[in-house]
Amino acid sequence: MTTSDNFPGSERRHNAEVRGEQREAGEIAVFHELGKALTSSLQLDQVLRTIMEKIDEFLRPDTWSLLLLDEAKQELYFELAVGKGSQELKDVRIKMGQGIAGWVAQNDEAVIVPDVANDTRFFAKVDEKTKMETRSIVAVPVRYRDHCLGVIELINCVEKEGFMERDLALLEALADFAAIALENARHVKRIHELTITDDCTSLYNARHMDFILETEIYRSQRYGYEFSVVFIDLDHFKGINDTYGHLIGSKLLAEVGQLVKNACRKIDFAFRYGGDEFVIVLPQAARENAFIVAHRLHKLIGETHWLTSEGLDIHFTASVGVASFPSDAKSKVELLHLADEAMYAIKNSTRDGVAAARVGVSPPNTNPEQNRRDAGATKTRSST
Repeated sequence: MTTSDNFPGSERRHNAEVRGEQREAGEIAVFHELGKALTSSLQLDQVLRTIMEKIDEFLRPDTWSLLLLDEAKQELYFELAVGKGSQELKDVRIKMGQGIAGWVAQNDEAVIVPDVANDTRFFAKVDEKTKMETRSIVAVPVRYRDHCLGVIELINCVEKEGFMERDLALLEALADFAAIALENARHVKRIHELTITDDCTSLYNARHMDFILETEIYRSQRYGYEFSVVFIDLDHFKGINDTYGHLIGSKLLAEVGQLVKNACRKIDFAFRYGGDEFVIVLPQAARENAFIVAHRLHKLIGETHWLTSEGLDIHFTASVGVASFPSDAKSKVELLHLADEAMYAIKNSTRDGVAAARVGVSPPNTNPEQNRRDAGATKTRSST
């Protein structure tokens, strides 16, 4: 007996319906999985990797990439790239408006390019870098509210029948998930920064200093190197507050914080300890090197004309103390105490100077060779 189901056309329609139902079930599973990832994890890499896997599973591009916007430079950079030639994309940057990805970021519009040879926006230099041939591109903006965060770009995934509207809708939905993950990560980063940063100076706060000191002590004990702490107290700062008011005093502290930060190496840590006191942790710096830093900062503070942007010309000095681990102290508490004690040795006598734990006042012309001799003499005295 013959039914309509025996006709080839009917069978094709039936198979298409089955595939459509399977695709729909798969998409629902994807969104469910991504929703769980977003609510259960704040790890940006984990969520983006899940999105990456789903793009690869459903759309099968030769290469796919997530480009993020560097707002300061107005350039796109490759945050993630998977597939042929992806390793060569790490250092590539694309200006806003440049190439198809740059155009998408600038215009905040999705674009499908079936044949890049016929599109003047195509940026061929990326192919030169990756040594691959781009035939087609699909790119969608990654946007949060009205702000473009970047672009998801798929290379060579447009088949003969074209890029289906359903595929584009899926890709745009995945881009929305990526945007939520990126924004969540930025919020978490900002919250973390606020918990460890001093509001007035933008330096690290005393709470974070405890963590850094514990870390440096661990590294010192494990790898056998010395590190130092510089303790700075501004001389007669109360008089500045009394004369100009606390608002000016806060602006002055912010300027001092910026000077201290600029004087540090990239591996150093600068903290506002409290009030008008600052601490610098100098990893892999012995006492003689810390002396050099302390004297340079002491000189800079004393010679700077402060708050000229406010129409003022304030001058003041600083009392500075130095201590090192493990040559001076064997614990975090003792290290801070000795640096503070050295600073107060100056503050309670002459002010405007530098002193070191177990050594005393360090003359302004101290040089590294003299510091090494002083350090050696100190070790000899402490061992006898």
